[in-house]
Amino acid sequence: MAPTGRTEAAEHLGGGVWRHVLSVPMRDGTALAADLYAPEERPGPRPVILERTPYGRRDIRESDRCRHDEPVPTPEETSAFFVRAGYHVVRQDCRGRGDSEGTFVKYLGEGPDGADTLDWIAAQPWCDGRVAMMGVSYSAHAQTAAAAESPAPLAAMFMDSGGFASAYEAGMRMGGAFELKQVTWAFRHGEESPEAERDPLVRKAFARTDLRDWFTVLPWRTGVSPLSQVGHYERYLLDQWRHDAFGEYWRQPAIYGRGHYDRFPDVPTLHMASWYDPYVRSTIENFTAMGRLMTSPAYLVMGPWTHGARCVTFAGDVDFGPAATFSDNVDTSYLTFRQRWFDAVLGGGDLGVIPRVRYFLMGGGDGRRDAAGRMRHGGRWHTDTRWPPSGTRETAFYCHTSGELSRERTRDRDAWVEYDFDPGDPVPTLGGQVTSGEPVMVGGAFDQVPDERFYGAREPYLPVNARPDVISLVTPPLDEPLEVAGPVTARLFISSTAPDTDFTVKLVDVHPPNEDYPHGFAMNLTEGIFRCRFHASFERPEPLVAGEVYEIEIPAPDTANRFGAGHRLRVDISSSNFPRFDVNSNTGAPEAVTRRKVVATNRVHMDADHPSAVLLWTRPGA
Repeated sequence: MAPTGRTEAAEHLGGGVWRHVLSVPMRDGTALAADLYAPEERPGPRPVILERTPYGRRDIRESDRCRHDEPVPTPEETSAFFVRAGYHVVRQDCRGRGDSEGTFVKYLGEGPDGADTLDWIAAQPWCDGRVAMMGVSYSAHAQTAAAAESPAPLAAMFMDSGGFASAYEAGMRMGGAFELKQVTWAFRHGEESPEAERDPLVRKAFARTDLRDWFTVLPWRTGVSPLSQVGHYERYLLDQWRHDAFGEYWRQPAIYGRGHYDRFPDVPTLHMASWYDPYVRSTIENFTAMGRLMTSPAYLVMGPWTHGARCVTFAGDVDFGPAATFSDNVDTSYLTFRQRWFDAVLGGGDLGVIPRVRYFLMGGGDGRRDAAGRMRHGGRWHTDTRWPPSGTRETAFYCHTSGELSRERTRDRDAWVEYDFDPGDPVPTLGGQVTSGEPVMVGGAFDQVPDERFYGAREPYLPVNARPDVISLVTPPLDEPLEVAGPVTARLFISSTAPDTDFTVKLVDVHPPNEDYPHGFAMNLTEGIFRCRFHASFERPEPLVAGEVYEIEIPAPDTANRFGAGHRLRVDISSSNFPRFDVNSNTGAPEAVTRRKVVATNRVHMDADHPSAVLLWTRPGA
């Protein structure tokens, strides 16, 4: 039997909606604060929609925007919408955040807390026994974490821009490298922590800290970081960073859905993200796995935006046209879409009206500059029953020492390109699948020419592929359009003078020159990284042997783009992408603890016996 908990006096919000403050007990005695939104002061049983958040259960968030032409709804307005649609809504502060008790440790406690909350809600007289979950970003991570605990009341999950399949491979680390958005997130939310709210000196310390300066002295050390004023934030961050090899830490259910899918309840799921979101790989893996393993249906929606920005037409310096917004294209609004989906999966509605896969294929625009100063890349929505889409096939594009990217394999012998990789001068991050990176980095699509907006960029601001440590390979101009939709994988044959180093890959759509962009526009699509000491296994790092050739694979998150006639496919290969990822010191020591850096000479082999290539899912464009 679930613990009793506590419900305080109800507050009438108007419009037939009441808010009840809840105190929900966890198994360790900690009480988590929540609000119940219901149509009566003493509500009867209904299905409940639960959202768990570390961002304040009553705070407005931009990622809750529902229409492109309306203000962001408040949590009260969103909850009232679902109440009028026949549901109760519970919004809960995560442990150690908002009004909830306990100590916040990012991600790792959300499974037990989520399961306890689901069980408690299901036992209440105002719940009919079914609890669905919804939410964006962290609130999506909280859903897969709870699902891994096998909670019986869980009835459906609507996961937007989150939900870890394997945090080691997407969201916290990628290819063995650490995603430094975890650093910027920790700083921003440490500044908003209950400890900072209580202590004016802590607030003043944060206010006087320039985080960009601290990125010049990475890695941070215990007590020597901008988070030292809120010690438990510093501890959890450094703990994440220092676990560089895959092991028990990364197998924890809250961050490793892949290892616990068999414990997930068999319920309908919707998986949503966007091409410039760091959770592309997690979203698609979760959709694919649950569609395969469950009898309940799984759905996928992929847009062209940055993290949670579904109601704008652009990402970075690129605009995708009026078709890009979720509202008036996918559905009337984000609210109505969610209601239709919950009605269908919980109320016996018509599931057939919702496509299993809906994705935005970028491209098709004229490439000129719009009134807002963005490049018009265009795009349109497609539906399908599978991912990668029907009619696509995996196609290899081979690397040649001439700089050409071609479907033809080389016949050359002993062909390679090499460069010196200096960890003290990393390649700057220019957009990409980044969120929560401010003030150090931003996500989205940008011309791959740095300017003063990008951390680490220096005058004279030459194109990034002009750097000697970037190998840039490009096709001839396309005779006809080509669609690329699906996973992106670089299969490289490499060697190095160092015991460890990184290799990065970036897929780029090169627009031809026009009056607005006389040098063309090199638009980034997706990017990946691989840390070479994990060449044998992510669990057991092994040093490279100088001069020995190794075959590595660098998976990049999926994308969907139409390369127009006259465009070129470009692939940039290098060894750093900073500050998106931490920089390899080339010493073989873990990046989170080393103080030394050495220059490595890195080589990519491109001969007949070592056919380095990039694998894309393609079909001829219409």
